Amino acid sequence: MNHELPDEHALIQETVREFCAAEIEPIAGDIEAEHRFPTEIFDALADLDMLGVPISDEYGGLGGDQLMYATVTEELGRVSGSIGLSYAAHVSLGAKPIELFGTAEQKREWLRPLAEGDYLGAWALTEPTSGSDASDMSTTATRDGDDYVLNGTKQFITNASVAGSVVVKAVTDPDAGYDGISTFIVDPADDGFEVTAEWDKMGLNASPTCEISFDNCRIPADRLLGEEGDGWTQTKKTLDGGRISIAALSTGLAQGAYTAASEYATDREQFGQPISRFDAVRNTLVDMHRKIERARLLTRRAASKYDAGESVTRESALAKLDASEAAREVAEDAVQTLGGYGYTTDFAPQRFFRDAKLMEIGEGTSEIQHLVIGRELGL
Repeated sequence: MNHELPDEHALIQETVREFCAAEIEPIAGDIEAEHRFPTEIFDALADLDMLGVPISDEYGGLGGDQLMYATVTEELGRVSGSIGLSYAAHVSLGAKPIELFGTAEQKREWLRPLAEGDYLGAWALTEPTSGSDASDMSTTATRDGDDYVLNGTKQFITNASVAGSVVVKAVTDPDAGYDGISTFIVDPADDGFEVTAEWDKMGLNASPTCEISFDNCRIPADRLLGEEGDGWTQTKKTLDGGRISIAALSTGLAQGAYTAASEYATDREQFGQPISRFDAVRNTLVDMHRKIERARLLTRRAASKYDAGESVTRESALAKLDASEAAREVAEDAVQTLGGYGYTTDFAPQRFFRDAKLMEIGEGTSEIQHLVIGRELGL
């Protein structure tokens, strides 16, 4: 495996990095403090053709691959976890399932506006009582003539309050277990759809995390994605790609925290020399760098295998597990490196630290990743 990015990917990386430095980094702390979703940033990303990176150009995407998408996600995470999270949820969860499982008509109607950035997408799987067992759901979709009627509640849904479409998991056959789960495309303008809460969180507060409810939400039957009963198989395939994006976002968060700590340690002097020359600080920075490089390699390996059409259940879970824990550890070390300054909101490490924690929870906790990897190893 060539560990260097192909030229086209490197060009995209440079473009996004310059955009992040000019447009996102100056406001990253402000939007977090204000709990403000930065619509203007996503409009600008749409103008750069970044909202459909791994989506076919036939449906308005850039026609890139998973490695290119992971590269963009990492760059966004270097400056803003919130923007990176909403971006990843839009692409991996809101758009990609429609490309993977939708009909040509569904792709024309629902995928194209997502890929072109007319609006953002969301994905509704988790429920208030499901915890890590995402298959334990009570939201139902009942066939009624030419429609389905949805009832239930979904929890911790990224982008729901700013989305133009939501991919929803619901039970169509309560007696069929995993085979009774199906997937639907819901328009937030549909009667019976409501965003009932938007959570204040420890971090990532410029990315909306919502509770949504369905109260006799009636949608046309042609909004069914795939066939009835395909929902859980679709979910597992979606998460294989989604976990790669969370690994990339985690790597970006870790890189951003490391950069802040390294720059501070190089500039900050004690006893006549930069503190980066003291063994304790230097060794900490080296360990931070080592963890980031390992996370990046695991993420790129998983993305490359995904692009080669190989099964990546183990690789994506491993990358997500390692990178998410690295992000939290590196961000914590960044706070420690800055000392008292690291604990203030004037400096970025505390934001990376708060943002990083969700990476160990979303799209399957670290405990679930251990379970997935163990199964893949036959344990």
